[in-house]
Amino acid sequence: MIFRMASGGCRVEEVMHKLKSWMLAPSLLWPLLLGALFIALWYAAIALFHLPEYILPAPHRIFEEGLVERKTLWGGMVQTTYACLLGFAASVIGGVVLSLMLAYSSWAYKGLYPYVLVLKMTPVIVLAPIIIIWFGQGINSITIISFLICFFPIVANTTMGLRATDRNLVDLFQVYGATKRQELFYLRIPAAMPYFLTGLKIAAALTPIGALYGDTVAGMGSGGQAGLGFVVVIFSAQLKVPALFAAAFLACLIGFLFVGLVNWLSWRVLRRWHDSYLMDG
Repeated sequence: MIFRMASGGCRVEEVMHKLKSWMLAPSLLWPLLLGALFIALWYAAIALFHLPEYILPAPHRIFEEGLVERKTLWGGMVQTTYACLLGFAASVIGGVVLSLMLAYSSWAYKGLYPYVLVLKMTPVIVLAPIIIIWFGQGINSITIISFLICFFPIVANTTMGLRATDRNLVDLFQVYGATKRQELFYLRIPAAMPYFLTGLKIAAALTPIGALYGDTVAGMGSGGQAGLGFVVVIFSAQLKVPALFAAAFLACLIGFLFVGLVNWLSWRVLRRWHDSYLMDG
């Protein structure tokens, strides 16, 4: 009997400890609390200042209109996510290839990098009409606009990482007669990986912005090809404010999806050896 009571007490204490640990987990508890507080303040602001729906709709109205317009919103989300994937993948491939060229060739770095900076400093809003003239309305122009916005953070960070490899380690590889291929795969790429992943995080956050902007200027509403950017323009013109907010939340969801995937990839690659993860325990 005493043994059973002690065993039961241990189980209760274990469950309570796990529950307390879950409730105190800042990664889960604080976002939930702040989210609930934000929604409460949202409702309070509407009630206190008597805000009409066309200024600030209530959260439940956004949810209701999202259900009403779910077909349009879902189609726009799929189209925008597709454009994001194309632009992001193209920027990663092109950025890595160009970074390797800039890191391993002095003439390429001195000759090409200034033009890369010039193109980076040229606003996309200026290039967008030219892109549309060359490639027409639709997914091609939207992908290129998204690519241009995501491309430069990857190039800048990866090039810096490849060129900033510890000189002592480079000399050590040369002393032991390592080939350029061995130096690249066993030294420079691992050393540049944190830089590359940082550029990837920046690009992931910018990808939805590029796709949404591209869709507003180069999107098409026919044939089920309307992305969220085009949908936002239509809802704004029709003063469907709750549906407009629903589209904005879906656009944020796309951004969270891309950034979350890149953060997961960064954790998988760096968690066992990089200081930024080892310091967190």
